[in-house]
Amino acid sequence: MTQTTGRIFDDFAKLMNDAAGVATGVRREAEGVMRAQAERILRELDVVTREEFETVKELAAAAREENERLSARLAALEATIDPPDSLG
Repeated sequence: MTQTTGRIFDDFAKLMNDAAGVATGVRREAEGVMRAQAERILRELDVVTREEFETVKELAAAAREENERLSARLAALEATIDPPDSLG
């Protein structure tokens, strides 16, 4: 009887181990399907990637700095020009 009980437990342990392996495979497959679906949805929504966003963000910061520099230069040049004679 002890031999039979031990074998039943061994078989049950093997069954649970196999079931865990199958569950892991199903989980991986589900994750793959969900990831593919999410990527498809994002492509359809025309969402930008993180890299594209960061590039545009850097370009905007550089343009803002250039604009501030040119504004300061223009203000300095305007300060050097004599005001026009007023009519009247």
